[in-house]
Parts: sequence; C-alpha cells; structure tokens
Amino acid sequence: MRTHLCGDRALLIDVDQPAGYASATDAVLALTERLREVAHPGIIDLVPAAQTLLIHLDPAVLSLEGAQRLLDDTGLPPATASTGGGETHRIPVSYDGPDLEDLASSLGITTAELIVRHSGTTWRAAFGGFAPGFFYLSAASGPGLGTVPRRSEPRTAIPAGSVALAGEWSAVYPGSSPGGWQIIGFTETPFWDSAAERPALLRAGDLVEFYDKEHA
Repeated sequence: MRTHLCGDRALLIDVDQPAGYASATDAVLALTERLREVAHPGIIDLVPAAQTLLIHLDPAVLSLEGAQRLLDDTGLPPATASTGGGETHRIPVSYDGPDLEDLASSLGITTAELIVRHSGTTWRAAFGGFAPGFFYLSAASGPGLGTVPRRSEPRTAIPAGSVALAGEWSAVYPGSSPGGWQIIGFTETPFWDSAAERPALLRAGDLVEFYDKEHA
C-alpha cells in the first residue's frame, strides 16, 4: 500500500492487488471494513474506489502522522477474512431492457442464460461514483458475465431503475441520466432518496442479489 497526502485532512491509500486477493477492489473493501471496525473518532469518512481508499480526518482528533501509524498498526486483513461486511439487498428485476437481446447475442448466449447468470451472481457494492446513489457492483460469487462492452452510442436519457452492465460491473441507475451502459432490465426499488436520512440504498461492501420478478 502507498499513502498520499491530500491536503491536511485526508490520506489517499493506493492499494495494489495483494497476494490472495482476487482484485485490488476486494483489498480496498477489506481495508475499509477493518477501519470501520476500528471506529476511530478522528476518521470522519471512508471513500473506497476501485484501487484506492480516501480517508477523511478530523485533524483536531487524528493527525496525518497519527493516521499513518493507525494504518501501520491495523494493516490489511488476510484475504481469507470476510470482505464487505455490509447488508444484503434482494432486488426484483423485470428483465426486459432494450439491450437484453443484442447483448446476449454478442456474448454468444441466450437471453435466458444472460438472465440466469446475472440473477445467479451475488454482486458486491464496490464503490460509488458517476451520480448520487450509483454504485459499481462487482461479482462476489456466482457465474458472472465476464467483460461486457459498452454501447457504441450512449443514450442521452436512461430512466431511473435501469439495471445495467458494462465492463466487469453491474449497476442500477438511481436517477434519469445519460449513459453508455447496456440496459438489461428495470427495478422499482429506489436506490437514491434525497429526503431520506440515509439517501443512498447501498454503501460500499453491501451485497446485492437480483432476482427475476416474473419468475419469483
């Protein structure tokens, strides 16, 4: 792990792919979980990303040097430890998205197999980005779908609740926005509510299990 200063109130931890971990993202989530367990009052927020973890500090409680010592003492958990430690969300999906058939064809599988593989995968909320409530979901277990190409032409408006795939990720669009991901279905489960005490449904480390509402 490499540490970078971000002003006088934050550290950016750059995580490579340590031995035993399937990806750098898994290592980031393991470190995030460990620091949540430590619950140091000087840590204001933890912001994981694909290969980094940003640690926001209260300098009156925890200095940059103190945070570095805390990291040295805490260390990265072994890969055999649980990664994520969050809630599990069961999300009903209508698998009738506009890209479902073309995407299945490009992957060399049937639409039924695409649905089975997507709903048969347990997805982990790796990190948020792009829009409030938008989380990049990585395959934690199950068949997965490999690497999915983005659309050659992004759409100017994708409706809220769109269930999508791109690269190694799945996601649910929390609100209407432009986007170039492949839309395979829709859910009525809200992923962002600005009026709620906790606006985002997910947080990093949560697990997501999609299921076909037509065959539940």
